[in-house]
Amino acid sequence: MSNAHLLAIILRTGGRDKSAIGLARELLLHFGTLQELDGAASAEFSDIKGMGPAKTAQLKAAFELGRRLLRSGHETSAKNPFFKNSREVFEYYRPLFYGLKKERFLCALLDTKNRIFKENIVSEGTLTSSPVHPREVFRDAIKEAAASVLFVHNHPSGDPSPSRDDIDITKRLVETGNVVGIKVLDHLIISDGKYLSLMEKGYMS
Repeated sequence: MSNAHLLAIILRTGGRDKSAIGLARELLLHFGTLQELDGAASAEFSDIKGMGPAKTAQLKAAFELGRRLLRSGHETSAKNPFFKNSREVFEYYRPLFYGLKKERFLCALLDTKNRIFKENIVSEGTLTSSPVHPREVFRDAIKEAAASVLFVHNHPSGDPSPSRDDIDITKRLVETGNVVGIKVLDHLIISDGKYLSLMEKGYMS
């Protein structure tokens, strides 16, 4: 079933001179992608004939329900997961970061067998307005005697390319980890169904 048909089912009816499927196609044409449609403010729907407050609320509720379903999948997934590569890390954390409109920086603590046993949200906002301080990142890792750590954060922009701040912060965290004896395994940036591993790109050496 196409995206337009799924949207039409949610909308149920169209406008005065268009069907539900016609309205759904107009929405996709206007916003371009489902991601842009999801992120649109309620006021932006007023440009589309047939999209009143009720239909806008229906769409918003459907997208929010989808986000909650994805995040619940992360919460109920296997405990103490073990990852063989960055793709597996991405697939595990993707639901947790899906649809977030602001940056979130997560630190995962791992044991000597490279299994995650605890996760901490270190910062929310942006990495520049809500700085990630090494002491805050490693405080719990030291307390919990973590053997290594893994960092994951998102880019709401849709582009997982690292900023200069991302690279500088990662290097500072790697240096701090070397000092306290806790290895930084990787730092993943997740964005719009894509990811980038700073370790694989050589930014952590």
